[in-house]
Amino acid sequence: MRSPKPVYDAQNGGGSSFGDLPEWNLDDLYTAEDAPELIRDMEWLDTACSEFASDYEGKLADLDAAGLLDAVHRYEAIDIIAGRVMSYAGLRYYQVTTDADRAKFMADVQDKITAYTTPLVFYGLEFNRLDDAHLEAMLAANADLARYKPVFDRMRAMKPHQLSDELEKFLHDQSTVGAAAWNRLFDETMAGLEFEVDGETLNLEATLNLLTEQDRSKREAATHALAAVFQENIKIFSRVHNTLAKEKEVEDRWRKMPTPQTGRHLSNHVEAEVVEALRNAVVAAYPRLSHRYYALKAKWLGLERMETWDRNAPLPMETTRTVTWDEAEKTVMDAYADFAPEMAELAKPFFTKGWIDAGVKPGKAPGAFAHPTVTTVHPYVMLNYLGKPRDVMTLAHELGHGVHQVLAAGQGELLSSTPLTLAETASVFGEMLTFQKLLEGAKTKQERKVLLAGKVEDMINTVVRQIAFYDFECKLHAARAQGELTPDDINALWMSVQAESLGEIFDYTPGYATFWAYIPHFVHSPFYVYAYAFGDGLVNALYAVYAEGDPDFKEKYFDMLRAGGSKHHTELLAPFGLDATDPKFWDKGLSMIEGMIDELEAMEA
Repeated sequence: MRSPKPVYDAQNGGGSSFGDLPEWNLDDLYTAEDAPELIRDMEWLDTACSEFASDYEGKLADLDAAGLLDAVHRYEAIDIIAGRVMSYAGLRYYQVTTDADRAKFMADVQDKITAYTTPLVFYGLEFNRLDDAHLEAMLAANADLARYKPVFDRMRAMKPHQLSDELEKFLHDQSTVGAAAWNRLFDETMAGLEFEVDGETLNLEATLNLLTEQDRSKREAATHALAAVFQENIKIFSRVHNTLAKEKEVEDRWRKMPTPQTGRHLSNHVEAEVVEALRNAVVAAYPRLSHRYYALKAKWLGLERMETWDRNAPLPMETTRTVTWDEAEKTVMDAYADFAPEMAELAKPFFTKGWIDAGVKPGKAPGAFAHPTVTTVHPYVMLNYLGKPRDVMTLAHELGHGVHQVLAAGQGELLSSTPLTLAETASVFGEMLTFQKLLEGAKTKQERKVLLAGKVEDMINTVVRQIAFYDFECKLHAARAQGELTPDDINALWMSVQAESLGEIFDYTPGYATFWAYIPHFVHSPFYVYAYAFGDGLVNALYAVYAEGDPDFKEKYFDMLRAGGSKHHTELLAPFGLDATDPKFWDKGLSMIEGMIDELEAMEA
């Protein structure tokens, strides 16, 4: 069974002084833990899974095309109900991860759904044993069945890596006490952390937010507070990473995965060579991008050397101001509407129908994400809104995910889910639209400079930083395969990629070595992070096509989003004349960042 998860973004985010911040209304999923509809759906799910197994186990090879299509439709219906229940339990939990009742409800529901769906494990295994010629003949005979070919292709990509039926059922059964349990430990530990900064007790989000304060002493104090608390808890975080990396190594070994990254590439439906070309292009560009930009920023800040707490500092000429929620909404909605009124209409219900939870609250999950829930309902967006200009970009980003998920829902549950590499397309494009709208409105050279610098920093964080994260994960999993890692071992791996990616201008306070500890992607979704760089490079290339005036761009763009997971990236990009398998493709995206840095340098002349 596919387990619906949020598209998760570790960006800043919330608070009541910024206007009337919206909260989720989850009634479109269920009205309460004990709602009759939820109880009914759980009972139906138990029966439907048992009946599916009874009707099809050991019999898939005997089905004709119409019979297999019925099986697919029944599986899809089960996926929807299981996803709906888990989405409700998960979203309630994310609101207050420290609430024991919410945590218990989610865990209990997860246990039950895992038990109910264990009889379905046979389906993918048996499907992959179907004769190729027999399956091709059925697809040729039935157009409705052929619609699901992308799903079948992804399933059959796992064929060389699947285990015996008995082992697969065991892995499915024990999943709730494996990675899922360690994920919960990480989430609940993070949500419960408190940081003392200048006599004030703050949560993680509020403390990270101080790293973008104009006052350098506040940024430094926040960095030291983060380092101190991470160090106090470093054994827990080290244990989480050691255990998850070892669990992955064991399963990968049994599945004969050639590398730790292979499983992610397969799920992303992207070739390892394409990811390697992206990684190599970005690493080669470090001197032209991050190294050059941060040297420029040091001059603006009047510093000979930069500390890590200066990385996201606002520029000295930047006006410190709070952006109200209403202003943020208008900025993003206007940018969306200028591109296409249809995009703004798709985004509107998020604001008017309780599809966004924006405020910072005790125990709330950090960061921001868009959760697609299921195709018969709608997505929900979570932010931690703190009124910073960058929070406006976070809103634009997450709304892009939401719009993408709404459009892709037309594909149905099994075909709507977009690989992570493509999941960032609409979100990053939404950010670009919002940025260009703000840039057009810049009234002075200084205003334009601040906007350009902010965008360059966002792109460096999305491309350079995420590829450095990817390299850190690669090193972490390779090292863990050789034995247990101490916190100092992991710290050293982290620092090795930080120095390379950020450049010579930085000094590193000793406590910064622990900052790997709070990155949720390493825990929740190993090797997720390259998807950000993939998405940014892809969108930069797409935006260049749009800026060049392709008259059919909007129509092709919406078609791309509506396709969801029904097409490979080569098919989706072909109408735009783009090809991500060409190593030079990534240079196009990187050259856009370079061009912005060129303009910033020219402003200094």
